[in-house]
Amino acid sequence: MNDIRIALLDMNNNHVNQGFKNIKEISEAFKLSCAQENVSIETFDVRFKNEMPNIEDFDIFISSGGPGDPHREGLEWEDKFAQFLDNVFEHNQYSDDKKYLFLICHSFQLASIHWKLGNICKRKSYSFGVMPVHKTEEGEQEFLFKNLPDPFYAVDSRAYQFIEPDHDRFEELGMKIVAIEKFRPHINLERAVMAIRFSEEIFGTQFHPEANPAGMIENLKDEKNKQAMIENFGMEKYLETVDRMDDEDKIILTQAQILPRFLQFAKKNVLKQAEAMA
Repeated sequence: MNDIRIALLDMNNNHVNQGFKNIKEISEAFKLSCAQENVSIETFDVRFKNEMPNIEDFDIFISSGGPGDPHREGLEWEDKFAQFLDNVFEHNQYSDDKKYLFLICHSFQLASIHWKLGNICKRKSYSFGVMPVHKTEEGEQEFLFKNLPDPFYAVDSRAYQFIEPDHDRFEELGMKIVAIEKFRPHINLERAVMAIRFSEEIFGTQFHPEANPAGMIENLKDEKNKQAMIENFGMEKYLETVDRMDDEDKIILTQAQILPRFLQFAKKNVLKQAEAMA
């Protein structure tokens, strides 16, 4: 029986978080679907306990969202996480046994800053809600988006944004922007980057592909989230969003597609590699 080892990186810094609960649920559902493989799941509390997985010990990594400023504050875990990103990226360039990494929201911002991909700055106001996300030309070819419409809908929850990408740097590193936020012609602001294909094995989203309606409703009990949503969209849109929360073609579809497809893709390649080495 083949082993598939998953590490979940909790970036919530000891804050209660719905997203990490959802990531664990998706990982457990994946484990249950793997009748022929022995899947293990281990959690690492990166920011609060300074825990970091050793990349040799795992095949798949999912790094969560989390609160706060993604720029460096001189903390010990920041160096460890930067080293972890480089280790995975470099390992995949020189080794046959690839490591698969999915970066969500705060982790996505940390990686974008670390690899100097553009301007990660504070938004004028906190963004929270179910947003349309638009595929770029490269995003049209992205297999994780294969069964999603354009635009597709995802949960957004952020105080920071990634704008002004350095296209030369993207080219140099072989990375691609695969999704951007909604175009708003009446607002003179650059559209933020919402997803990046960092490499064949590393993918990241600014939005929360793990989110589900129950978690979203839970999050809206937080007054800050509710106000952010009303501020961004108005009361009418807020009520409409709550009403459409469990539409089959919105966040339910996004949750069912992106992370599960990533896990299946990683599994297929990990097994193929194990077979080749046997």
